[in-house]
Amino acid sequence: MTPNPLEELTWAQLRLRTSMKWRAHPADVLPLWVAEMDVNLPPTVADALRRAIDIGDTGYPSGTAFAEAVSEFASRRWQWHDLEVARTALVPDVMLGVVETLRLVTDRGDTVVVNPPVYAPFYAFVSHDGRRVLEAPLSAEGRIDLDALEDAFAGARSGGGKVAYLLCNPHNPTGTVHTADELRGVAERARRFGVRVVCDEIHAPVILPGSQFTPYLTVPGAEDAFALISASKAWNLSGLKAALAIAGPEAAADLGRMPEEVSHGPSHLGIIAHTEAFSTGDEWLDGLLDGLHANRALLGDLVAERLPGVKYQRPQGTYLAWLDCRQLGFDEEAAGGLAVVADLSGPALWFLEHARVALSSGHVFGTGGAGHVRLNFATSQAILTEAVSRMERALAG
Repeated sequence: MTPNPLEELTWAQLRLRTSMKWRAHPADVLPLWVAEMDVNLPPTVADALRRAIDIGDTGYPSGTAFAEAVSEFASRRWQWHDLEVARTALVPDVMLGVVETLRLVTDRGDTVVVNPPVYAPFYAFVSHDGRRVLEAPLSAEGRIDLDALEDAFAGARSGGGKVAYLLCNPHNPTGTVHTADELRGVAERARRFGVRVVCDEIHAPVILPGSQFTPYLTVPGAEDAFALISASKAWNLSGLKAALAIAGPEAAADLGRMPEEVSHGPSHLGIIAHTEAFSTGDEWLDGLLDGLHANRALLGDLVAERLPGVKYQRPQGTYLAWLDCRQLGFDEEAAGGLAVVADLSGPALWFLEHARVALSSGHVFGTGGAGHVRLNFATSQAILTEAVSRMERALAG
């Protein structure tokens, strides 16, 4: 049986880490917020990095090994057999790749459509680059609302200028895995309204049992779209920057206009790590997915038993749980009698103060996010259980 990497590290070992997850809050806080996993590096990835360091292979990146590894992984796992290396480009990470790709198909002042509640940096990166964000909210069930999307496309086109759609597949923070039919509906509408789709597929390898991932570029009608992918979430490599931009067949010429200096962003060690993960990380990933499947079920049980005022939306992918805390009655603007602190308010701020559990605040994910929290369950079952127990005790007063 493949080992579960989520059960290899103790709290004391994790506290030795100096990454954002473990240093943003005091030592007594259980951090279940930012998308870092509580795992060791996959052994094959660690070995590849050690080999590079031992021989001083720390120069500039070269070659297409990363793109080849992604193509082979996509063929093995998703039956995506025509991911051509020639239609790819190295980018520093997924979000910077999103920005650079949007620059290829939109201009400053143009509109980018998103589906809130959605990954908060979509708003920041798009608006900081001079584009206007237009929301097409998810349905009440947390899925793409094709009617709302069509209305957004039509409204954006009527205002003139170019329009792009920044799609999150699978969706963060809800963990929704979009179906092939839903994605075909997206592609048909994007074609009809002349909207260019840029798809963030960073969590694509993290699809939990019971669901199936459909790469957007495999959907009919998506030939003029782009996808961004990385090993950073599935193999916990966020500190080793690298990502890949992939163009559909009709978008290859656009991708060819990406400035050459963009490819200088990833480090050589980052590319080595990501290449190795996609090449040899399947067995480790399978063990992780089994562990996440168990944690998903455990979290559902814990919430039902210990947090009766909280609704748990069972994620289909990612290791992020979207918890509806609106029945708890927290004031989004003044939790615990304090003003909103940076990107933390409402139930997330309350649980940090009273339960010493760090969660992501729902309001930063856009319309529909207020009153929710995002919980990262990529940790041991002991830590997950303790976190929910703390929340239960805090609510009991």
